[in-house]
Amino acid sequence: MDTGDRLRNDGTIEMPHSKRHGEILRLLQEEGTVTIASLADRLGVSLETVRRDVKPLSGDGSVLKMHGAIGLPTMIGEAPFERRMRENAESKRQIARMVAATIRDGESIMLDTGTTTSFLARELLGHRRLTVVTNSSDIARTLATINGNKVYMAGGELRSDSGAAFGVSAIEFVGRFSVSHAVISTGAIDAVNGVMDYDLEEAEFARMVLSRGQRSVVVTDHSKFGRQGLVRVCGFDGFSELATDRPPPRDIAAALAQAGARLSMVGGGADADAADLQTDVNPLPF
Repeated sequence: MDTGDRLRNDGTIEMPHSKRHGEILRLLQEEGTVTIASLADRLGVSLETVRRDVKPLSGDGSVLKMHGAIGLPTMIGEAPFERRMRENAESKRQIARMVAATIRDGESIMLDTGTTTSFLARELLGHRRLTVVTNSSDIARTLATINGNKVYMAGGELRSDSGAAFGVSAIEFVGRFSVSHAVISTGAIDAVNGVMDYDLEEAEFARMVLSRGQRSVVVTDHSKFGRQGLVRVCGFDGFSELATDRPPPRDIAAALAQAGARLSMVGGGADADAADLQTDVNPLPF
Protein backbone atom coordinates (compact mmCIF):
# COMPACT_ATOMS: atom_id res chain seq x y z
CA MET A 1 0.00 0.00 0.00
CA ASP A 2 1.28 3.47 -0.89
CA THR A 3 2.14 5.48 2.21
CA GLY A 4 -0.28 8.15 1.06
CA ASP A 5 -3.20 5.73 0.75
CA ARG A 6 -5.71 5.27 3.55
CA LEU A 7 -7.37 2.06 4.72
CA ARG A 8 -11.16 2.31 5.02
CA ASN A 9 -13.18 0.56 7.71
CA ASP A 10 -14.29 -2.04 5.16
CA GLY A 11 -10.68 -2.94 4.35
CA THR A 12 -10.55 -1.23 0.93
CA ILE A 13 -7.93 1.37 0.08
CA GLU A 14 -8.82 4.99 -0.59
CA MET A 15 -6.35 7.03 -2.63
CA PRO A 16 -5.44 10.49 -1.31
CA HIS A 17 -7.20 13.49 -2.81
CA SER A 18 -4.11 14.55 -4.78
CA LYS A 19 -4.15 11.22 -6.62
CA ARG A 20 -7.90 11.52 -7.16
CA HIS A 21 -7.39 14.95 -8.68
CA GLY A 22 -5.05 13.40 -11.22
CA GLU A 23 -7.46 10.56 -11.92
CA ILE A 24 -10.36 12.99 -12.37
CA LEU A 25 -8.37 15.04 -14.88
CA ARG A 26 -7.31 11.87 -16.72
CA LEU A 27 -10.93 10.72 -17.06
CA LEU A 28 -11.94 14.14 -18.32
CA GLN A 29 -9.18 14.09 -20.93
CA GLU A 30 -10.54 10.78 -22.22
CA GLU A 31 -14.26 11.50 -22.05
CA GLY A 32 -14.72 15.26 -22.09
CA THR A 33 -17.44 15.35 -19.45
CA VAL A 34 -18.17 13.02 -16.51
CA THR A 35 -21.05 12.98 -14.06
CA ILE A 36 -20.40 13.35 -10.34
CA ALA A 37 -22.17 10.03 -9.70
CA SER A 38 -19.95 8.25 -12.22
CA LEU A 39 -16.81 9.71 -10.67
CA ALA A 40 -17.88 8.58 -7.19
CA ASP A 41 -18.48 5.06 -8.47
CA ARG A 42 -15.24 4.81 -10.45
CA LEU A 43 -13.08 6.34 -7.71
CA GLY A 44 -14.75 4.31 -4.98
CA VAL A 45 -15.66 7.31 -2.83
CA SER A 46 -18.82 9.08 -1.76
CA LEU A 47 -20.58 11.83 -3.69
CA GLU A 48 -19.59 14.26 -0.96
CA THR A 49 -15.92 13.33 -1.35
CA VAL A 50 -16.06 13.89 -5.10
CA ARG A 51 -17.70 17.28 -4.61
CA ARG A 52 -14.92 18.25 -2.17
CA ASP A 53 -12.30 17.07 -4.69
CA VAL A 54 -13.91 19.00 -7.50
CA LYS A 55 -14.18 22.28 -5.58
CA PRO A 56 -10.47 23.28 -5.77
CA LEU A 57 -10.24 22.08 -9.39
CA SER A 58 -13.19 24.27 -10.24
CA GLY A 59 -11.77 27.13 -8.22
CA ASP A 60 -8.50 27.23 -10.14
CA GLY A 61 -10.22 26.84 -13.51
CA SER A 62 -9.02 23.29 -14.22
CA VAL A 63 -12.60 22.05 -14.63
CA LEU A 64 -16.00 23.57 -15.21
CA LYS A 65 -19.00 22.53 -13.14
CA MET A 66 -22.31 21.78 -14.84
CA HIS A 67 -25.56 20.37 -13.52
CA GLY A 68 -24.53 17.06 -11.97
CA ALA A 69 -21.32 16.83 -13.98
CA ILE A 70 -17.95 18.41 -14.70
CA GLY A 71 -15.97 18.99 -17.89
CA LEU A 72 -12.72 20.43 -19.16
CA PRO A 73 -13.00 24.10 -20.17
CA THR A 74 -11.40 23.43 -23.57
CA MET A 75 -14.01 20.77 -24.40
CA ILE A 76 -17.20 22.42 -23.21
CA GLY A 77 -17.21 24.59 -26.32
CA GLU A 78 -16.67 21.70 -28.72
CA ALA A 79 -19.33 20.97 -31.31
CA PRO A 80 -21.40 17.84 -30.56
CA PHE A 81 -19.77 15.95 -33.44
CA GLU A 82 -16.28 16.74 -32.13
CA ARG A 83 -17.27 15.48 -28.67
CA ARG A 84 -18.66 12.27 -30.13
CA MET A 85 -15.39 11.71 -32.00
CA ARG A 86 -13.68 11.51 -28.60
CA GLU A 87 -16.10 8.95 -27.15
CA ASN A 88 -14.77 5.37 -27.40
CA ALA A 89 -12.32 6.71 -29.96
CA GLU A 90 -9.94 3.74 -29.83
CA SER A 91 -12.77 1.22 -30.32
CA LYS A 92 -14.08 3.19 -33.29
CA ARG A 93 -10.59 3.44 -34.76
CA GLN A 94 -10.11 -0.33 -34.48
CA ILE A 95 -13.47 -1.03 -36.12
CA ALA A 96 -12.64 1.39 -38.90
CA ARG A 97 -9.23 -0.21 -39.47
CA MET A 98 -10.84 -3.66 -39.69
CA VAL A 99 -13.43 -2.54 -42.26
CA ALA A 100 -10.87 -0.57 -44.29
CA ALA A 101 -8.82 -3.75 -44.67
CA THR A 102 -11.74 -5.36 -46.54
CA ILE A 103 -11.94 -2.55 -49.13
CA ARG A 104 -9.66 -2.73 -52.17
CA ASP A 105 -8.13 -0.02 -54.28
CA GLY A 106 -10.44 1.11 -57.07
CA GLU A 107 -13.68 0.09 -55.34
CA SER A 108 -16.72 2.27 -54.65
CA ILE A 109 -17.98 3.07 -51.17
CA MET A 110 -20.90 5.06 -49.77
CA LEU A 111 -20.62 6.49 -46.25
CA ASP A 112 -23.16 8.34 -44.14
CA THR A 113 -22.14 10.92 -41.58
CA GLY A 114 -21.03 9.53 -38.25
CA THR A 115 -18.02 9.31 -35.99
CA THR A 116 -17.13 5.72 -36.87
CA THR A 117 -17.52 6.36 -40.60
CA SER A 118 -15.30 9.45 -40.19
CA PHE A 119 -12.68 7.20 -38.59
CA LEU A 120 -13.14 4.81 -41.54
CA ALA A 121 -12.44 7.65 -43.98
CA ARG A 122 -9.15 8.31 -42.18
CA GLU A 123 -8.23 4.62 -42.36
CA LEU A 124 -8.83 4.75 -46.13
CA LEU A 125 -6.18 7.41 -46.67
CA GLY A 126 -3.77 4.73 -47.85
CA HIS A 127 -6.17 3.45 -50.52
CA ARG A 128 -6.07 4.60 -54.15
CA ARG A 129 -8.62 5.33 -56.88
CA LEU A 130 -11.63 5.02 -54.59
CA THR A 131 -15.04 6.29 -55.64
CA VAL A 132 -16.66 7.77 -52.54
CA VAL A 133 -20.26 8.93 -52.14
CA THR A 134 -21.19 10.69 -48.90
CA ASN A 135 -23.28 13.40 -47.27
CA SER A 136 -20.48 14.27 -44.83
CA SER A 137 -18.26 17.26 -45.49
CA ASP A 138 -15.71 15.79 -43.06
CA ILE A 139 -15.47 12.54 -45.05
CA ALA A 140 -15.46 14.35 -48.39
CA ARG A 141 -12.70 16.69 -47.21
CA THR A 142 -10.65 13.74 -45.89
CA LEU A 143 -10.69 11.69 -49.09
CA ALA A 144 -11.01 14.26 -51.88
CA THR A 145 -8.03 15.42 -54.00
CA ILE A 146 -5.73 12.54 -52.97
CA ASN A 147 -4.62 9.22 -54.47
CA GLY A 148 -6.76 9.56 -57.58
CA ASN A 149 -10.01 9.30 -55.63
CA LYS A 150 -13.37 10.50 -56.96
CA VAL A 151 -15.61 11.96 -54.27
CA TYR A 152 -19.28 12.78 -54.74
CA MET A 153 -21.02 14.73 -52.00
CA ALA A 154 -24.78 15.02 -51.57
CA GLY A 155 -26.06 18.58 -51.70
CA GLY A 156 -28.36 20.52 -49.43
CA GLU A 157 -28.02 22.65 -46.33
CA LEU A 158 -25.10 21.57 -44.16
CA ARG A 159 -25.90 21.12 -40.50
CA SER A 160 -23.90 23.26 -38.13
CA ASP A 161 -23.17 20.40 -35.71
CA SER A 162 -21.88 17.77 -38.15
CA GLY A 163 -21.33 19.53 -41.48
CA ALA A 164 -23.56 16.96 -43.18
CA ALA A 165 -26.35 17.36 -45.73
CA PHE A 166 -29.76 15.76 -45.23
CA GLY A 167 -33.25 15.96 -46.69
CA VAL A 168 -34.93 14.96 -49.93
CA SER A 169 -32.22 16.27 -52.24
CA ALA A 170 -29.47 14.37 -50.38
CA ILE A 171 -31.47 11.13 -50.45
CA GLU A 172 -32.31 11.51 -54.15
CA PHE A 173 -28.66 12.19 -54.95
CA VAL A 174 -27.21 9.07 -53.31
CA GLY A 175 -30.09 7.02 -54.70
CA ARG A 176 -28.56 7.42 -58.17
CA PHE A 177 -25.49 5.40 -57.21
CA SER A 178 -24.84 1.69 -56.78
CA VAL A 179 -21.64 0.92 -54.87
CA SER A 180 -19.56 -2.04 -53.74
CA HIS A 181 -19.68 -1.10 -50.04
CA ALA A 182 -22.43 0.87 -48.28
CA VAL A 183 -21.48 1.73 -44.69
CA ILE A 184 -23.45 3.51 -41.98
CA SER A 185 -22.82 4.21 -38.33
CA THR A 186 -25.65 4.10 -35.82
CA GLY A 187 -26.61 5.46 -32.43
CA ALA A 188 -28.55 2.44 -31.16
CA ILE A 189 -29.09 -1.26 -31.81
CA ASP A 190 -32.05 -2.92 -30.15
CA ALA A 191 -32.85 -6.66 -30.33
CA VAL A 192 -36.50 -5.98 -31.15
CA ASN A 193 -36.35 -2.92 -33.40
CA GLY A 194 -32.94 -3.40 -35.02
CA VAL A 195 -30.85 -0.42 -36.08
CA MET A 196 -32.14 2.88 -34.73
CA ASP A 197 -31.24 6.57 -34.70
CA TYR A 198 -32.31 9.69 -32.83
CA ASP A 199 -33.02 11.88 -35.84
CA LEU A 200 -35.62 11.27 -38.56
CA GLU A 201 -33.60 12.71 -41.45
CA GLU A 202 -30.46 10.83 -40.45
CA ALA A 203 -32.42 7.57 -40.22
CA GLU A 204 -34.00 8.09 -43.65
CA PHE A 205 -30.64 8.86 -45.22
CA ALA A 206 -28.97 5.84 -43.58
CA ARG A 207 -31.75 3.58 -44.85
CA MET A 208 -31.14 4.74 -48.40
CA VAL A 209 -27.37 4.24 -48.06
CA LEU A 210 -27.82 0.62 -46.99
CA SER A 211 -30.01 -0.06 -50.02
CA ARG A 212 -27.33 1.09 -52.48
CA GLY A 213 -24.52 -1.34 -51.68
CA GLN A 214 -23.70 -4.83 -52.88
CA ARG A 215 -22.37 -5.17 -49.35
CA SER A 216 -24.19 -3.22 -46.64
CA VAL A 217 -22.39 -2.72 -43.34
CA VAL A 218 -23.43 -1.20 -40.02
CA VAL A 219 -20.41 -0.08 -37.98
CA THR A 220 -20.84 0.56 -34.28
CA ASP A 221 -19.00 0.14 -31.00
CA HIS A 222 -20.35 -1.96 -28.16
CA SER A 223 -21.79 1.01 -26.24
CA LYS A 224 -24.69 1.20 -28.72
CA PHE A 225 -25.92 -2.34 -28.00
CA GLY A 226 -29.19 -2.42 -26.10
CA ARG A 227 -29.95 1.25 -26.68
CA GLN A 228 -33.29 2.31 -28.08
CA GLY A 229 -33.29 5.22 -30.50
CA LEU A 230 -36.21 7.35 -31.56
CA VAL A 231 -36.46 6.32 -35.23
CA ARG A 232 -36.02 2.88 -36.80
CA VAL A 233 -33.49 2.69 -39.63
CA CYS A 234 -34.05 -0.98 -40.48
CA GLY A 235 -34.43 -4.45 -39.05
CA PHE A 236 -31.63 -6.98 -38.91
CA ASP A 237 -32.58 -8.12 -42.42
CA GLY A 238 -31.85 -4.62 -43.73
CA PHE A 239 -28.06 -5.03 -43.87
CA SER A 240 -25.60 -7.80 -44.63
CA GLU A 241 -22.96 -7.27 -41.95
CA LEU A 242 -22.40 -5.77 -38.50
CA ALA A 243 -18.86 -4.60 -37.68
CA THR A 244 -18.12 -3.99 -34.01
CA ASP A 245 -15.47 -4.25 -31.30
CA ARG A 246 -17.04 -6.67 -28.82
CA PRO A 247 -19.54 -9.55 -28.91
CA PRO A 248 -23.13 -8.29 -28.89
CA PRO A 249 -25.58 -9.45 -26.20
CA ARG A 250 -27.19 -12.83 -26.81
CA ASP A 251 -30.55 -11.39 -27.89
CA ILE A 252 -28.92 -9.20 -30.54
CA ALA A 253 -26.66 -12.08 -31.66
CA ALA A 254 -29.76 -14.24 -32.03
CA ALA A 255 -31.55 -11.58 -34.08
CA LEU A 256 -28.51 -11.24 -36.35
CA ALA A 257 -28.35 -15.01 -36.84
CA GLN A 258 -32.04 -15.29 -37.62
CA ALA A 259 -31.73 -12.55 -40.26
CA GLY A 260 -28.65 -14.20 -41.79
CA ALA A 261 -26.43 -11.18 -41.12
CA ARG A 262 -22.71 -11.62 -40.77
CA LEU A 263 -20.67 -10.39 -37.82
CA SER A 264 -17.18 -8.87 -37.95
CA MET A 265 -15.42 -8.29 -34.65
CA VAL A 266 -12.15 -6.60 -33.83
CA GLY A 267 -9.84 -9.43 -32.79
CA GLY A 268 -12.61 -11.90 -33.48
CA GLY A 269 -12.12 -12.85 -37.09
CA ALA A 270 -13.93 -11.00 -39.85
CA ASP A 271 -17.27 -12.20 -41.16
CA ALA A 272 -18.03 -14.63 -38.35
CA ASP A 273 -21.50 -16.15 -38.30
CA ALA A 274 -23.65 -14.42 -35.72
CA ALA A 275 -25.13 -17.82 -34.87
CA ASP A 276 -21.79 -18.81 -33.32
CA LEU A 277 -22.23 -16.17 -30.63
CA GLN A 278 -25.44 -17.68 -29.33
CA THR A 279 -23.40 -20.49 -27.81
CA ASP A 280 -20.01 -18.82 -27.45
CA VAL A 281 -19.86 -15.08 -26.91
CA ASN A 282 -16.05 -14.95 -26.72
CA PRO A 283 -14.20 -13.55 -29.76
CA LEU A 284 -12.42 -16.11 -31.90
CA PRO A 285 -8.67 -15.57 -32.42
CA PHE A 286 -7.34 -14.71 -35.86
